[in-house]
Amino acid sequence: MINSMAHKSGFVNIIGSPNVGKSTLMNKLVGERLSIITSKAQTTRHRIMGIVNEEDYQICFSDTPGVLVPSYKLHEGMMGFVNTALADADLFLLVTDFFETELNSPEVFEKLLKTNTPILVLINKMDLVDQKRMEEKIEEWAKRLPGASILPISALHKVNIEFTFDWILKNLPEGPAYYDKKALTDKPEKFFASEMVREKVLQTYSKEIPYSVEIEIEEFKEEPKIIKIRAIIYVARDSQKGIIIGHQGESLKKVGTEARVDLEEFFQKQVYLDLYVKVNKDWRTDEKKLKRFGYLS
Repeated sequence: MINSMAHKSGFVNIIGSPNVGKSTLMNKLVGERLSIITSKAQTTRHRIMGIVNEEDYQICFSDTPGVLVPSYKLHEGMMGFVNTALADADLFLLVTDFFETELNSPEVFEKLLKTNTPILVLINKMDLVDQKRMEEKIEEWAKRLPGASILPISALHKVNIEFTFDWILKNLPEGPAYYDKKALTDKPEKFFASEMVREKVLQTYSKEIPYSVEIEIEEFKEEPKIIKIRAIIYVARDSQKGIIIGHQGESLKKVGTEARVDLEEFFQKQVYLDLYVKVNKDWRTDEKKLKRFGYLS
């Protein structure tokens, strides 16, 4: 139990390779669905903050893109968010799972080895392995990151999430709140609208399509009883536009219908969603376009 006379506050940065369950963990810890979740790697492209407030503490969780070796400009922008998270963390949650052998970025791992910031290694998907394998994995990480705390979890089933939260509260530094105590995140509502549309694209299409897509909210108009949203789905090539739209517009209609359901649940209000598809060639490698989409400053 925290001493009510002392206020704690800090940045808890969640890092790890793609597809190890970082976004699921973030949402469970915050208690809100802020990070999109799919089975595809590289789902998280931005640094997404979720803020948990109580009278005597404020925890600023950050879900960062999965660590990787950049292969083009978009990846460089994504790793920029990771490096910022490495620099400003008060605590690290390093998420791995029982099936990962190496962190995708040796450079990031070297920084973790040298940091004095407390680290909790969370070995996810414990529900998929037996006790012996779990103990072997814990021992392996104890050797790789001496001094780090280690905890097996199942983010999906909320196993050991309470213990994770207790570790955070124990190690969180004392200090004033960084954000207003009513704040849930540092991102605008338009950001979450774009992410929910992108999540449905990730879930609906296969192969290279999801990784060639970017979402831009052209209009976000909130009225007393309804939110009107007009969103553009950008693709990299002309051939991808037809795939996104589908036969007689059926695929695009499916994306819009499913995204609208999630948006209405998130905003607790009726949503009118209008989707368009446009070609924006080479946006993943064009510095100006990446700045426009918020990946580069």
